[in-house]
Amino acid sequence: LALLGQGTGDPAGCLFLSGPLVLRWGWGLSCLSSLALFSAPLIMLSQAPPGSTPDACPSLPASRYFRYGAPPVINPLDTSFPANTSVQPSFLIKMLQSNASVNISHPAPGDWFVAAHLPPSSQKIEVKGFVPTCAYIFQPDMLVLRAVEVFILEPDVPLPQTLLSHPSYLKIFIPENTRELRLELQGCVTNGSLGCPVRLTVGSATLPRNFQKVLTCVSPSWACHLLLPSPPWDRWLQVTARSLAGPHVSVAFRAVAALTACRPWTLNSQHLLPSGTNQSCNASAGLLPPSPGSRGLGRSSRLGSGPFCLMSYPVLREDMDVVSVRFRPVDRVSMLVQSAVPSVLRLHLNTGMDSGGSLTVSLQANQTAVTNNTLVVVCVNAASPFLSFNTSLNCTTAFFQGYPLSLSASSRQADLVIPYPETDNWYLSLQLVCPESPEECEQTSVLVETALYLVPCLNDCGPYGQCLLLRRHSYLYAGCSCKAGWRGWSCTDNSTAQTAAQQRVATLLLTLSNLMFLAPIAISVHRLLLVEASVYAYTMFFSTFYHACDQPGEAVLCILSYDTLQYCDFLGSGVSIWVTILCMARLKAALKHVLFLLGTLVFAMSLQLDRRGAWNMMGPCLFAFVVMVTMWVYRCGHRRQCYPTSWQRWGFFLLPGISMAAVAVAIYTSMMTSDNYYYTHSIWHMLLAGSAAFLLPPREEHTEPWACSQKLTCRYQICKSHREELYAVT
Repeated sequence: LALLGQGTGDPAGCLFLSGPLVLRWGWGLSCLSSLALFSAPLIMLSQAPPGSTPDACPSLPASRYFRYGAPPVINPLDTSFPANTSVQPSFLIKMLQSNASVNISHPAPGDWFVAAHLPPSSQKIEVKGFVPTCAYIFQPDMLVLRAVEVFILEPDVPLPQTLLSHPSYLKIFIPENTRELRLELQGCVTNGSLGCPVRLTVGSATLPRNFQKVLTCVSPSWACHLLLPSPPWDRWLQVTARSLAGPHVSVAFRAVAALTACRPWTLNSQHLLPSGTNQSCNASAGLLPPSPGSRGLGRSSRLGSGPFCLMSYPVLREDMDVVSVRFRPVDRVSMLVQSAVPSVLRLHLNTGMDSGGSLTVSLQANQTAVTNNTLVVVCVNAASPFLSFNTSLNCTTAFFQGYPLSLSASSRQADLVIPYPETDNWYLSLQLVCPESPEECEQTSVLVETALYLVPCLNDCGPYGQCLLLRRHSYLYAGCSCKAGWRGWSCTDNSTAQTAAQQRVATLLLTLSNLMFLAPIAISVHRLLLVEASVYAYTMFFSTFYHACDQPGEAVLCILSYDTLQYCDFLGSGVSIWVTILCMARLKAALKHVLFLLGTLVFAMSLQLDRRGAWNMMGPCLFAFVVMVTMWVYRCGHRRQCYPTSWQRWGFFLLPGISMAAVAVAIYTSMMTSDNYYYTHSIWHMLLAGSAAFLLPPREEHTEPWACSQKLTCRYQICKSHREELYAVT
């Protein structure tokens, strides 16, 4: 499982063993363009358990992943992702030493995430308390160096700047519906002469890929400008100017920013078509925006004059559950796509709690609308939509590489899965393109059905996985826990998966091996050890159905809740060992049954405290063993001979039973792994039951088998003797 922490600049110590550790650092939008340097010192410490030597925990190499805007999507085991999944890489650091540091100049504002994990652990199943549990502490820290003086660059207003040895920091606000940003340097002068040795860096740094735009101006003979299509909307954009002329050379220039506005045509409820089943492309002609020369809508619209650059569909966000959101166009399922301008949907994923799931996009085109010569091109982008379908189809905006999709006559459906999407506004842009004959698209439009969801786990991790929601410091994210050998992000990698036959064989081994308890049950009843027989029957029943419920995949049967079955199985196993050892001690009946009851209560309490603690089971069993040895030594001294006295009892019962118990303990503590668990644990069942059958003491000589010793007048039957043990054991 993964742990999550939130960093605010103070050192944070977090404990993790084999799962990934995810930390989040964040700063508000008010700090935008004021961060000059972000440094993240990382320290890894190993902590040995109390009472062990300091070198009991070896130093292990740890991997760290950085990502901006969302948790890193990591794949340390090199498993496969589901179909149609697009994964953004993360910045990886492998630390062989105990500390490391990462420096980022001009980091993007918002949340930064770092994930850390150790190498894959051993598949050996270790008993808690037998081996030292090593704790590895990951202690990150964040240091921020801020730029004090930041100039605001207003659109179409020249801003004079002079550069010496230090860079100059500028910022410009990009409003919504900005189609293009043009940055230009004018009137460059170097120590009074013409020249423009200036380097402009536009945008903030993100890891691992850096989409910052760099403009280097050298010659004064040509205009020095930078053109950025579809810059990120509704935020400040950072610009850094550095001199290339040397430390003592003065460079003066004027920075000019020009914004090209985009006039959207927003579809409200009165423009929308009824979402009936008989709608067609001919009926959607009324949805087409007016041509650039039309002025009818322009006079009645509040958008002002000028051509439209996009057709915007209002989107309704429905929060259905935790990290579960549905997006749909208002009052309809389909959206109109045509060749004049792109059709755009905006998905609000900027709540700060949406980056812990998976964004799924499913598109399906009308079967009759898409012909062999038409193509619906789709782009999924963050921060701003892709609008340049007429010049390029690479879905690249100013600082973001989008996800391209397409719908055609041969492929009318397209799907996209984005795990852990960045916290931002996401845009879905669609436009009809006719590569061979563009004139065919002028009077053609296509209805595209959309299914847009944010889900915690894709397909709920499938039949061989469980979706887990993990919360830490008010942040929530999801992950899949796979079973039956399935692996991968959504438990779809079957490279190591068990077949259905293997699952059934494993279930049969773990359940039918408990039938070995029929032997100690029959022997106990034959020797009038009815309490012991009841305990063995209880253990056989709950162990069988616990392992039937514990199996992954298809062969599963749960008659009670999993936790209840597990508790009863562990309780039955411990009490079975307890009553077997006390029965071998041959105590008086009253004392024996009192110890039976007290031991059962102690087991019930200890299992509630720590169900998998080794000493919770070994402590009572060792006490019972001490009682048995004490009674045997007492009888040896009282009788002046070894107890039990018969060599047949030692050779045919005690030694085989002790050997089987020793082998069972060795298998349970040191031989079980995740791969051989089905076989070794089944052998453990059979050895445990077999040792109990061999170690049970013989019946008393005065007692008839399968019968009670006395019949009382009150019609009760007493199945025990209070006489002192004065006979020889055979």
